[in-house]
Formats: sequence, structure tokens, C-alpha cells
Amino acid sequence: MEEKKLDINSIIGFILIFGILVYLMYQNSPSPEEIEAQKKAEQEQVEAEQKNSKQNETVVTNSEDYSNTQVLDSTQRVALQNKLGAISYASTLSGSEFTTVETDVFALKFKRKGGHLAEVRLKEFVDYNSVPIYMVKDDNSAFNITFSTSDNRTHNTQDHPFQPSVTKSGENTVVSMKLKFSETEFLEYRYELKPKDYMIDFTIKSQGLSSEFNTSQPITLDWKQKGIRHAKSISYENRYTRLTYMHEEDRVDKLSQMGDDEETVEDVEWLSYRQHFFSSILVANDKPFSKVDMTSHDLVEDEEVDSLFTKLYTSKMPLAYNGGEVNKSLGLYYGPTDAKVLKNYDKNLHESIPFGWGIFGWINKALFIPLFAWLSSMLPYGIAIIVMTVLVKIMLSFVQYKQFLSQAKMKILKPELDAIREKYKDNKMKAQQETMALQSKAGASPLSGCLPGLMQIPVFYALFMFFPTAFDLRQKSFLWADDLSSYDSIADLPFNIPFYGDHVALFPILAAIAIFFYMKMTTGQQTAMQAPPQEGMPDMSKMMKYMIYFSPLLMLIFFNNYASGLSLYYFISNLISIGIMLVIKNYIIDEKKVLAKIEVSKSKPKKQNKFQKKMAEMMEQAEQQKQAQQRRKK
Repeated sequence: MEEKKLDINSIIGFILIFGILVYLMYQNSPSPEEIEAQKKAEQEQVEAEQKNSKQNETVVTNSEDYSNTQVLDSTQRVALQNKLGAISYASTLSGSEFTTVETDVFALKFKRKGGHLAEVRLKEFVDYNSVPIYMVKDDNSAFNITFSTSDNRTHNTQDHPFQPSVTKSGENTVVSMKLKFSETEFLEYRYELKPKDYMIDFTIKSQGLSSEFNTSQPITLDWKQKGIRHAKSISYENRYTRLTYMHEEDRVDKLSQMGDDEETVEDVEWLSYRQHFFSSILVANDKPFSKVDMTSHDLVEDEEVDSLFTKLYTSKMPLAYNGGEVNKSLGLYYGPTDAKVLKNYDKNLHESIPFGWGIFGWINKALFIPLFAWLSSMLPYGIAIIVMTVLVKIMLSFVQYKQFLSQAKMKILKPELDAIREKYKDNKMKAQQETMALQSKAGASPLSGCLPGLMQIPVFYALFMFFPTAFDLRQKSFLWADDLSSYDSIADLPFNIPFYGDHVALFPILAAIAIFFYMKMTTGQQTAMQAPPQEGMPDMSKMMKYMIYFSPLLMLIFFNNYASGLSLYYFISNLISIGIMLVIKNYIIDEKKVLAKIEVSKSKPKKQNKFQKKMAEMMEQAEQQKQAQQRRKK
């Protein structure tokens, strides 16, 4: 290896650079005369600012009630406006930085600069750490209107101070935030708060500004918000955090669940910044937004990091001028993503909850949501889940009976089917024809066992969507689970296992064990009835044996971070399935009687339906073609 030596040229270079820097610092240092002049200038600036402050005190006198602010007379006010420029008039109206208002459900803080909400606390809820739920806090939200004035200037409301006032209108509280061009010319944000109501009536309107606005330029509303984390598992919460919107009167769509997404949509009725169990929703009360440019940005780049936010949402939409003025009636909802609450408002806001698409959502809304609401009104939530699971399994027990009956028939026919395969082992097509003929005569078809199973899929998927979105389960405990809407941790790990997490949840383990034994029982019967695999075809019996172990493992890993209420359902559901199967096998189905029915069915002439006839013809044609090919080869 070459020995490293000091480079004399480098040393000289460093010395020269250091000398130059010292020289420049010395040359640029101020002389004593310059220092004295600088001090004198600073003193004069301080005196000038004190003088201006005293002059402003003669312009505005503050009091606790902003509505009683005293100003100059009209002549002096006009002179001040001409001097400052119209919109700068607002900066002369002093006041506190924040205005605080509380209702039964809200603790709100309005910011003077920008005129919008700086803080929204929901008084009835806390997060997983017992910290109050904040929808808006620490600048996670921005609300801005961009407009142009007649002097060709572009303004952003978030940069200008608003003048607040708080009044009463019956039982309602009205907060007015005005960006004043003068005492009679202003842009106003008007918030009307109702008792025990999460919806704020929000109006954006202007007065006397038709000559101030440059209506040839667009006026746009820009709303941004970062979702604040509220749950133990940020990955699970982020999975159900999504921007949802309704457009074209009744069509509900969403931006991407994971990753980043953007969309431009027309005729938007409302848009929801959903944070799993809590939502911020902007509603167009009068006319839909003509166009909205919306984006969703995933902020959870690493789930192992204790992130504070889940997603960043942005929406930008134009506002319309009417006679040179602005008047837009809106609704602002800050509250729980609870179907019972959202149904109290118009425009189908409850559709922002992901109940599932198509028939799955219909099953949830028509059956499981009202059923669970009725059960949980009488029983503890964990017991309500168990009772609902029992009712669902009883409802589907006839399906399980049909499956088991089909398996029993195939089991009885297995010796005859094996004899057919052995007889026609050199003619696979003929063996299949004879097999189908025997099954048709006996009334035993493999499809008769599959179809009932397919009927259960909509129910299983509907429940898969129901439990993670059931607001009633939030922070409800059962046995060792302190929150049925989150995972049940019996042990915290000092490290993170990829795809599994940093904890051990017990309900997924119990569900995995129950699934293993259920699949062991059902798969064992099915593989015993299956024929040996044909040449070039996969061995289904081996694949099914692998599934016995793969499915419980998937449950164990995938559901470790899921809602414990869902794992509890799967655990109880599979226990009941095992019990129903044992009862059907030992007490309901008598194989001797089934065999007798098969013999009677076989003795009767069986009329083929159109499908069976078509299949028989196709197989016969295939057999003839095969025989012709064999003759040509000879």
C-alpha cells in the first residue's frame, strides 16, 4: 500500500486562504466613527417607532368587546385609507391574536390573522393516550382565499388581519371575522355555532367591494389540512384515513388509500378529510363547487417512526362573483365519523364512511349496523359482538349443511368413482363422461358444495368492513382488550418485526388456532374425496394441505394490528363453525339414509338440462376427434 504523505502545496494553500479571510475581516470591520453613527441611527429609529405608536393610539382604542372599537371620524378615515391603500386599513385595527369560543361539543380558537380556525378541540373525546382530540392545532390546517383588487394586486386572506366579534342569535353563537377595507367595506367569514352540533354554518360574503374586486381574475378558496394521529397503530389508522367526496349529485368517490393521489373533479357537493374515526368535512350548502383540484399525500413514510400526522390533504376551488360581490354558504363539520351523527345532516354525509362497495355496503347498512346498534344498546360491546356472530352463523347454518351434505354424497360415491377412473385409466375423456353421468344420476355434484360457500363471501366481506369502521367500538373494552377498535396487546416487544409489529395480540392468535382446526376438519374430508391428479395438472390435495397452515399464519400476521373486535368475531365464528360441523356430522346427516336416497336417485331416469346436454355433446365430439387422430397415426 502506498504510504500517505503530507502535501506541502495543500498546507501552503490552507495558510493563504486563512490569511485572506483574516485580512477581509479586518478590512470590513467598522471604524469607531461608523459604530457611533450606527448607534445614533438606531436610537432615532426607536424614537420614531414610539412616536408612530402614540399616533396609532389616537386612531384605535381597544376594549374587550371588539364591536366597540373606536375609530377616527369619516374624514380622517378616508385620508388614512388613501395613504395606506384600501386593504391595509385592516392592519390599523388592533386586537388580540386569538378569539376563543366554546359550545357543548367544541372548544374553538379563531386566529385574527387569516380569520379562520387555529384550533378545534372535540370536548367529548380523547385519543389512545387520553389526550383531547384536536382536529386543528399547531398550524396543521390552512384556510385561504386568493383574490385580486382593482389596483392589479393579488391578495391572500391568510396574510391579513381580520377584526373579530362574538354575538348571540337566540341559542346560537355567531363569530364574525371581517377583513376590513373600511367600516362599510369588508370581506367576512361568518361562523354560526349551534348547541350540541358538530356542524358550523359558515358563510363567506363581501360587502361594498364590487369596485375593489378585480372580477376579471379568479377568486379561489384553498383548504389544506394534515390529519393528526389519534390511534395506537398509525399504520392501521392510516389505512382508514382518506379524502372522500360526493359529486354529480349522489356519486361518492375517494382518492387513493395508500400513497399519493390527485384528482380534478366537477360539481362537488362536499369533501371529507377523514381521519379514520374523525372527519373534517366542507359542505357546499347552496350550489356545488364547480371544480375542485384535490390531492392526498401520505405522510407515514416509516411506520416504525412515531409520526404525528397521517396524510396531508389539499383542495383548491373557485368561488363565483355575483354582481361583483362574494356570497357562499357552506357547512364546516368537525366531529366523529359516526353514521348515527352524520345521518342528521343532508347530502348523505354518512356515505363518507367505507361500509364497502355494492352489495357489501348494502348488507352493512341494511343489516349489520342496525343489528349491532340494537344489541349494543342492551349488552356490553364484546358480548354484543359474540351474540351477533352467533346470529350470523345460525343464519348461514343451512349453507354449511348443504356443503357438508354434498361432501357426504361425494364420500359415498368415491368407491364407484375410483372404479370408473381405473376402468378408463387410458381414456381420460371417457372417464370424465362416466363420472359426470354418475354424479348427475346420484344428485351429487362438486359444484353443489362450492355454491353455498360462495354465498357466504358477501357476508364475510361486509363484516370485514363493518368492524374497522364501527365508531361505537372505539375505546370500548372487553376482557384483556382495552379498545375493541384497536389491537389487543398482551406483550410489547423491544423490537419491530416486519409485517407483524412490535407487540403480540392475543385475539388473532386464538382466531388463527380456530381457523387451523376448522380447515383441518373440512380439508381432510375434501382431500379424501379427490381423485388423483391428472398428468400435467397441479395436485390440489397438496395445495389444500398447504392452505391449512398458510391461512392461520396469514391471520396471525395480518390481523396483529387490526381491530380486536374483528379478530374476536373470527375467533367466535370459527368456533361455532366447528361446533355446527360436528353436530351436522354426528346428529343430522345419516350416511346410510343418504346412500339409500342416492340408490333411489340412480335408479330413476335423469333428465339432463341444457347445460349438461351441451357439456356431453362437447365431450363426445372431443372423444371422436381424439379417436380419429389415433386412427390417422396408425
